[in-house]
Amino acid sequence: MSARLLDASARTFYDPFVDIDWAAPLDPHKAYMPFERVSLYGTDLWQGLSDEQRVELSKHEMASIASVGLWFEIILMQLLVRYAYDLDPRGPHAQYALTEVGDETRHSIMFAKAIARFDAPNYGPGRLLHNLGRVYKAVAGGPSMFAAVLVAEEATDRLHRSTMDDTGIQPLIRMVNRIHVVEEARHVRYAREEVVRSVPNLSRAGLEWHRLATAATAIAVMDALVNPRVYKVIGVAPRVGREVARANPHFHETRRWMVEKVVEFLTGTGMIGGPSRRLWQRAGLLR
Repeated sequence: MSARLLDASARTFYDPFVDIDWAAPLDPHKAYMPFERVSLYGTDLWQGLSDEQRVELSKHEMASIASVGLWFEIILMQLLVRYAYDLDPRGPHAQYALTEVGDETRHSIMFAKAIARFDAPNYGPGRLLHNLGRVYKAVAGGPSMFAAVLVAEEATDRLHRSTMDDTGIQPLIRMVNRIHVVEEARHVRYAREEVVRSVPNLSRAGLEWHRLATAATAIAVMDALVNPRVYKVIGVAPRVGREVARANPHFHETRRWMVEKVVEFLTGTGMIGGPSRRLWQRAGLLR
C-alpha cells in the first residue's frame, strides 16, 4: 500500500507557489464557503445580514478553519517524523510517512498564503489549545494519533469537496481546496490503514484509552474550527455570536455532516465505542 501511495505522490504533485495564481483578483460577490455551512446560517441574526456581510463572514470562517487546519498539520508533521524515527528508512512505509511530511509542509504554506491573501487574521485554535498542542505532539501515538488525524483531515476534506465545483465560491479558494482534497486522499488512506492494522493489537484497557484520546482530540479540534472572533467582522460580539452558533440546529447538522464518514469508519474499527462514546454524543457529533 505504501509503495502505491509513493507512486501516486510522484504522479500527482502540486506546488502552491506555482500552481495557484495568488495575484488573481477576489470577487467581492462570491462566498468563501457555502452559505449553508456558515455557523450562523438560518438564524435570526443571519437573516438580518446583508449579502456583503454574509460573504465577509464566510471569508473569515474559512480563514479560521484554514488557520486551525494549518496548526494541526504542523502538529501532524511532528507526529509523523516521530513515527518515522523508529521505522526502517529503506522501506516504503517510512518513505511515505516522510513524503506526507513534505505534502503537509506545502499545505501549511498554501493555507498561510490563502489567509494572507484574504487579508484575514491568523485566528488559530486559541491560546489554551495551542499550548495543549505542545503536549499532544510530544506524547500522542498509536491508533488514536491516526484516528484524530483522520477526524481533522476528513472533516475539513468534506467541506473542501463541497466547494471544488461550486461556481458560486471564490475561484482561489476552490483551487486551494482542490489541491488539498487530491493530496489529502492519500494521507487519509495511509492513516486509515494504520488504524485498521493497529487496533486489533490493543488490550481492552489500551482500546479504551485510545478511544478516549481520540474523542477528546477530535472534539477539541472540531470546537476550535470557528473562532468566535470571526463575528466581529459583522459587528457582533464574539460571545453573542458563539452562543447563537451553539444554539443553531443548522450548525449542529454541519458539524455532524463534516465528520459523518470518519465517524462511520472509526465506529466500524472499534475506535468509537465504550464509555467515551458519550463524549461524541454530548458534542453533537453522532447521528
